[in-house]
Amino acid sequence: MADYELPSPSAFPSLSTEDRITVITHLLERSPALESLILPIFSSVTSYGELVAYSRALLLNFASESQNDPTKREVLLEILAAHPRLGARKIDSAHSVAEQASLQGEAEALAALNKEYEEKFPGLRYVVFVNGRPRDVIMADMRSRITRGEYELEKIEAVNAMCDIATDRAKKLGAALE
Repeated sequence: MADYELPSPSAFPSLSTEDRITVITHLLERSPALESLILPIFSSVTSYGELVAYSRALLLNFASESQNDPTKREVLLEILAAHPRLGARKIDSAHSVAEQASLQGEAEALAALNKEYEEKFPGLRYVVFVNGRPRDVIMADMRSRITRGEYELEKIEAVNAMCDIATDRAKKLGAALE
């Protein structure tokens, strides 16, 4: 949604819940679980950088605690699953469609890698900050992460990628991060 303009952080306290959810969706994808975690602090953050940093810290904490807390694990996996699979044919997020443009033409190979990844890491979705990198680089990264086989590290990688994507989206939508 290139025509969407993020509101000024000074407006955060006065935004409606619906407008706050719209901001979260543009930055981090649509996730009711994530919204329920971020909405309570939304009016107290003063910049997009702070909003993304809070989200990263919160989700990294969930990743760490999810090893021993099935509820936090379930919430984290739901949040990470909000990101579309690489190369998926149907992607609801206009941001994700644009971000994955460099991956077109490899649908079968990406589908096979997604399947292998999700079998290796049950409940996880491969999340990466594509950042215009060519498909062979992204596919090599995916293969490397599958081969590495470290479930706990994958949760951290996915959270960091999700927040790196959010930072990039904020910039592209004209928001200052400070």
